[in-house]
Amino acid sequence: MKSCKWLVGSALLALAMPLQVQAQEGVGDVVYVPTPQIVVEAMLRMAKVGPRDFVIDLGSGDGRMVITAAKQFGARGFGVDLDTVLIKISSENAQREGVSDRATFIEQNLFETDLTRATVITSYLLPEMNQKLRPKILALRPGTRVVAHDYHMGEWYPDGHQALSVPEKTVGHPGKSHIYMYIVPARIGGHWQSQINTGGQTATWDFEFKQRFQMFKGVASCGSQRYTLRTKKLEGDAVSFLFLTEAGDDSTRYEFTGTVKGDVMEGTLRLGEGARQTQAPWRAKFLQRAAAADGKRGLLMGLEPTTTGITTAVMEKTSARRHQSRPKPLFNGGSSESCATIGQKNSWWRPGYESMAQLCDWNIEELRNRGGAPKPHSRLAPRRVLGA
Repeated sequence: MKSCKWLVGSALLALAMPLQVQAQEGVGDVVYVPTPQIVVEAMLRMAKVGPRDFVIDLGSGDGRMVITAAKQFGARGFGVDLDTVLIKISSENAQREGVSDRATFIEQNLFETDLTRATVITSYLLPEMNQKLRPKILALRPGTRVVAHDYHMGEWYPDGHQALSVPEKTVGHPGKSHIYMYIVPARIGGHWQSQINTGGQTATWDFEFKQRFQMFKGVASCGSQRYTLRTKKLEGDAVSFLFLTEAGDDSTRYEFTGTVKGDVMEGTLRLGEGARQTQAPWRAKFLQRAAAADGKRGLLMGLEPTTTGITTAVMEKTSARRHQSRPKPLFNGGSSESCATIGQKNSWWRPGYESMAQLCDWNIEELRNRGGAPKPHSRLAPRRVLGA
């Protein structure tokens, strides 16, 4: 989509589409390219859109995304676009399809659009647009789903990915569409504290979380005892993790599941395993937020800094050649396998990431949790971004 300078419309049902909007000049340097209808429907299915959802489509083109969400999935929502002609066509299409009460369209700069009503955000935007929008999206309510067509969100690893065969598609990735889904994570990076009752005694437990988007790691401590968290998961506002106070002994298992509600985390604590397992309510209070080392609170939500220097040019060059060259090794220590090679073997690799160090600079445990890991002699130290 090199002809698209800064905004591509995501794109009413294809058969009902007026021919004049299939490809047309937009406002200024914009060229409108519609999202194929098969991709529109797949994006909405991936986000599990339903009657309770409010969908906002960024760069709404002829309105097909919001109209499909309303007509086929029962949702409500609006689309935003700068093109007066497309806004008029979108409104007419919604009227003709009988969903104008649930699908509306606004002529507005998407950066000035209030996204706080959204439970689902859809887009077909180029990488630099996604990067600029990312801080605004990450500030939304935890659990908000974001579905992007063809272009991902940089260092923010997708929670879901789907590749579709679209023979009629001639732009972006000709003949194929990639759908990336993200779930806005709660902010948990920092120091939390909880009073936990075990065996009739109450003890103070402290939790230190280091977070990068939906990934986190951390330590639980009680007095002088410290335990590394295992099997960690953060999906929207739902969090879970566990640790053993005695290595290899599941009878000493502490398993936490809960919901993050601002500065409070609460849920259920399960102690031990099997028939002897007990459970009790659990509540932690936030004490101190982790600081952002790079000062970009919006970019990483005040989380542990990620690899810097990933520019749009690097991402575009990486994407353009991903089928033309073998991925370079991303680990120090002489590993002969790249992150992408490992990921492909274990089904969690995603296109467009193969030479970006953000996939590989977190830690070995995170890779193991995803089903793959580098060779044992690889070290944790990340390398600079490759592929420039």
